[in-house]
Amino acid sequence: MKRWTFAVLAVLLPLGTMGAQPRAGNPFEGPAAGVATHPIDSPVRAACRRRGIEPAPPCSDQVFVRRVFLDVIGTLPDPAEVTAFLADRRSSKREALIDALLERPEYADYQSLKWCDILRVKAEFPINLWPNAVQAYHRWIRDFLRENRPLDRVARDLLTRSGSNFREPPVNFWRGVQSRDPQGLAQAVALTFMGSRVETWPAEMRNGFAPFFSRVAFKRTLEWKEEIVFANPAATEFLTATFPDGQVARIAPDEDPRAVFADWLLAPGNPWFARNIVNRVWAWLLGRGVIHEPDDIRPDNPPSIPELLGNLEKEFVAARYDLKALFRLILNSATYQQSPVPRDRRPESETLFAHYIVRQLDAEVLIDALCKITGSGETYSSPIPEPFTYIPEEERSIVLSDGSITSSFLELFGRPGRDTGLESERSLKPTEAQRRFLLNSTDVQGRIDRSVNLRRLGLAARSNPREFVRQLYLLVLSREPTTEEIAVVEKYARTPGLSPGQVLSDLVWALVNTKEFLFRH
Repeated sequence: MKRWTFAVLAVLLPLGTMGAQPRAGNPFEGPAAGVATHPIDSPVRAACRRRGIEPAPPCSDQVFVRRVFLDVIGTLPDPAEVTAFLADRRSSKREALIDALLERPEYADYQSLKWCDILRVKAEFPINLWPNAVQAYHRWIRDFLRENRPLDRVARDLLTRSGSNFREPPVNFWRGVQSRDPQGLAQAVALTFMGSRVETWPAEMRNGFAPFFSRVAFKRTLEWKEEIVFANPAATEFLTATFPDGQVARIAPDEDPRAVFADWLLAPGNPWFARNIVNRVWAWLLGRGVIHEPDDIRPDNPPSIPELLGNLEKEFVAARYDLKALFRLILNSATYQQSPVPRDRRPESETLFAHYIVRQLDAEVLIDALCKITGSGETYSSPIPEPFTYIPEEERSIVLSDGSITSSFLELFGRPGRDTGLESERSLKPTEAQRRFLLNSTDVQGRIDRSVNLRRLGLAARSNPREFVRQLYLLVLSREPTTEEIAVVEKYARTPGLSPGQVLSDLVWALVNTKEFLFRH
């Protein structure tokens, strides 16, 4: 290990060492005024009052700008974007920033990453979509997010489309499963569109549901890896299937059972689809679902705040399944904009969303952040032999289309394999191996030591050490340093024998090892 700056690291205010009460110079909390209460906040506050839990105050502007950048576009804000936001005196500046981020191209890039996880977009074993289909599928997913197509229409396309997997990308939903028998297809449908795990259903319910997908057929063509997905036209008998609510459907031979199921799923008043979507998005933005896990909806796993889930469903349906409208609703809420520092340490504080839940960054977001800070790239590997897939080092990880393409960093920090479509495939739990890597890695040290970005920053601020520290904090933590932090860095810089380059390297290394950098907060 290099000569290490534990003295610096210990005082950089990692979130895990902060107390429950605000402190002088606390950069994580802001004034109570200016954050409006939205319809979804009332049930959260009522649930907290019933349990005697005090909600956290609003987060500071410095925390908010970093949080919303990471949650919406998976990207750290530039220092200039942070300073411009902090200098903005409009009461509506948070709402304006949310609107601007939802229109940036990185919104579709980052949110497609999440959808590709649950839709199992992967070329190789065990999903085996193959590269051409993966590219077409990913492009279609990104396009529906960029165009903000209503999600009920997107779901209908995924459930009912037929044709070539190259020319009709949604049909890859039926190909991206490990088992193509009716039970395997039913399992994928329930998980993706209903947030429910078929294996937890009673046997009678499972057996009644699977026939909806018993006529999905597949046919190879002469084109390399092309496959046609269609409803089997050879059916000659009526088919009986049972919806999850117990209704029985009698399906004619010339009907596509998938369309019959889609009509039921997306019918006005049917809560299954809307509940699944709002619960997933809430979990993505707040750290856990109102129903937890977010894809384990079942009668014996009730929501922590039923009224909250009901309000989200109603608002989403009223907005005609507009995903960006759902994001705006949640992001503009007082619940989302709370401080990450809890006022109450009981476990219920988290399940009732009495504070913003601190959690580790996605592997792709974290490596992109390191690359952005240091001006470096990432080396990807691909097991795909036909054709060999090359990914340039400067390619951002959040835009990778294929779950088969990876790197040692992505694997270490919990990137999902996209084998099951379960949210739990992505691991956000920090491990000892991750900590050792960040503390000892020659890769991280090399990125810092070779960084043209950091060297340029150091040269520009040579005559003003305080401005150098300020710019470095804005670059890495997206906030201004506190007076205490500036004093610690200045004291460390006066250590005999330390060159300015060593101070720079040590400070950057210390900052990227803080919980404040590694986690959403």
